[in-house]
Amino acid sequence: MNWTKIKKAAGCVAISGVAVCALSLNDVACQTPAADKQNQQLVKGDNKGFALVELYTSEGCSSCPPADKLLEKLESENAGKPVYVVAFHVDYWNHLGWKDKFSTSEFTARQRQYSDWMNLETIYTPQVVVNGVSEYVGSNERSIVKAIDASLSQGAENALTLQGKIDSGKVQVSYEVTGPQKNKVLFLALVQKKASSNVMAGENEGRKLSHVQIVRDLIPVEIKDKSATISIPAELNQAGWELIGFVQNKGNGSITAAARMN
Repeated sequence: MNWTKIKKAAGCVAISGVAVCALSLNDVACQTPAADKQNQQLVKGDNKGFALVELYTSEGCSSCPPADKLLEKLESENAGKPVYVVAFHVDYWNHLGWKDKFSTSEFTARQRQYSDWMNLETIYTPQVVVNGVSEYVGSNERSIVKAIDASLSQGAENALTLQGKIDSGKVQVSYEVTGPQKNKVLFLALVQKKASSNVMAGENEGRKLSHVQIVRDLIPVEIKDKSATISIPAELNQAGWELIGFVQNKGNGSITAAARMN
């Protein structure tokens, strides 16, 4: 991918025939992110291959709906496999007239961190990052599927086990990470499985947009702590969310383990 062709000012361009919306890194304001037995879930970790697929998207970007649909397709086609898809809604297109209710500056900061790790000139939507080490235009199905297949065929550096207990609108999470842990952090992503929006302004005005696997909260925790407590938004019922955890190298961004707690 030739990043010299992307203008540093905000705007939509075509990369390999696919439309994306790009933004100069200088234009982004970056902020650092900060019961009973029947409710217990245990997912045992192993060191087999996996794929964490992160989509960076926005309801304010006209190029994003095809990528949102592809994410839903990937989730469906990989059911039962160690493939974990998550959508991070960024906030830098909110100024175009429509504020994405799922967007946060923290997710923009996470995308910008990837641009630093990968030495990219811009951040853009839609963008997909696979296992923290490779990135693609978010609607480029062929390349993304190829990256997922390659990731599944590789061994994992770590193994992650998640156990949860739901009580009074909160989930008490216990976790265990095996394998080398130096310079790594565990992220716990609270994910809303489905949602839709009637967009009333901006580039997608008049469209009803559907989303899957929307990250509502991303909590970094120390691996050594072994447990954490996460609040569940009141509007989410027990069947409407899930928790996905992943271990990430703080030096280069690589994802070394992932697991799901349903």
